[in-house]
Amino acid sequence: MKKEELKQKVISEIDKNRDRIIKIGEDILNSPELGYKEIKTSEYIAGEFDKLGLEYRRGLAITGVKAKMRTSASKCSVCVMGEMDGVACQSHPKADKNTSASHACGHNAQIAAMLGAAIGLNAVREELCGDIYFFAVPAEEFVEMGYRESLIQEGKIKFLGGKQELIRLGEFDDIDMAMMVHAQGSTPKSAAFIDGSSLGFVAKTVTFKGKAAHAGGAPYEGINALNAAMAAMMCIHAQRETFKDEDKIRVHPIITNGGELVNIVPANVTMETYVRGANYEGIADADAKVDRAINGAAYAIGATAQIKNFKGYLPLFQDKKLSELFANNCRKFISEENIYYGIDMVGSSDVGDLSHLIPTIQPTMGGFVGSAHSSEFAVSDFDAAYLEPAKAMAMTVVDLLSDGAKVGLEIKENFKPKMTKEEYLNK
Repeated sequence: MKKEELKQKVISEIDKNRDRIIKIGEDILNSPELGYKEIKTSEYIAGEFDKLGLEYRRGLAITGVKAKMRTSASKCSVCVMGEMDGVACQSHPKADKNTSASHACGHNAQIAAMLGAAIGLNAVREELCGDIYFFAVPAEEFVEMGYRESLIQEGKIKFLGGKQELIRLGEFDDIDMAMMVHAQGSTPKSAAFIDGSSLGFVAKTVTFKGKAAHAGGAPYEGINALNAAMAAMMCIHAQRETFKDEDKIRVHPIITNGGELVNIVPANVTMETYVRGANYEGIADADAKVDRAINGAAYAIGATAQIKNFKGYLPLFQDKKLSELFANNCRKFISEENIYYGIDMVGSSDVGDLSHLIPTIQPTMGGFVGSAHSSEFAVSDFDAAYLEPAKAMAMTVVDLLSDGAKVGLEIKENFKPKMTKEEYLNK
C-alpha cells in the first residue's frame, strides 16, 4: 500500500473512533492527579492498551506505562508520548477538591492524542517497518519538590522529572526518536506551532534562618528571617538588568513559609524559585547572581541562608526533519496561515532533556481557551485538541516507518546528540 493510502487509512480509523478518543480526553480531564501519583490514570491507559491488544509494562518510574506495537519488521523505533500528570490549580473548575490537581495544562489531551494515534496506526501496522512505542509518562510538571525529595530518600526515584527518571532507567534506550504534542493555550481553533524551543532551568529552595523573639515586647532581640527573604527578592530583582536578552532569563521566587505567628519575629522562612534560561551559559550566570543576592541579603540582616539546588530541565531543541514531516501532515487539515514556525515556548519541560539524546519534537496545537495553568484553561474544539494531534503524529509515524523505514533510518543516522546518556546522567 502506498504511503498516502496508509495515511488515509489511519485518518479514517481515527475519525471512526472520534467519540472514543474524545471520551478518553474527557475522562482523564475529570480525574486529574499530580506527578508520580497518577495511579488511576495509568490504570485507565493500561485498559486502553488492552483494548488495542498491545503488550505493555506498567510501574515505570512509579506510574509510567509503555506499550509496544510490533509491525512487519524491526528496522527503526519511534515513540509517541503523552504526559499523565496535572498541575495544582485549585480554582480550575475540574480540579480535584482534595489535591488541587487539574489538567489546566492539557495533558489529558496528550493522552487522548497518544491513544488516538495508536488506534489509527493499529490499522496499518503490518505495512510498516519498525517498532512503535506508546509511552504514558509521569511527572512532567516540576511541582511538590518536598514530596519528590521524599521519594528520592525512599529510593523510589533519583530524578524529580518523569522523563529524566525514565532516561536513567534505560526506558528510552530502545527508542530511536520520539514525539508528542502539547496544548497551545489561548488558541481556540486549529493551529500548529512548529520547531519552537523552551527554556531550561535550575530549581532551588532557600531556608532563611534568623532568631525568634517577641515581636511586640522585644523585637530587637530577634533576627528577622522574613526581612532577609524580602531583601533577597529585591536584590534578585536588582540583577534583572544584567541578564542578556538572548539568554531569556526568568527568575520568579515565592515565599512558601513566612513565619509561624504574627507576634513572633520570623526565625524560619522558606523560598522557592526557578532560574530559567535559553542556554546553559546564561542559566549558570544568572544562577550565580541569584545565589549571591540571597547570601548577601541574609548577611545584611544578620541571618543565614541555606540554598538547595535541584537539577531542572534542559532547553528543548526540536529535530528539524521531524518538525517538517509533522508540519506537512498538519497541512492536510490546518490552513497554511495557521501553521507557525519558531515561536518559542516560554515554559520548561523534561522533553528538552530527551531532545539532547535522540531526535525529538514537541509541537503545540490549538483547540484551547485560556492560558495554561489558569482556571480559564479548557478545551474549546474537540477535533483540534484531541483528533488533529493524533492524526498528525500517526501520519508522521507512517512517514518514518513506511518504505522500509527509509526516512526514519535517515533521521537516526544523521542525528548528532548534544551529549551521551552517561554525560547526561553525570551533568
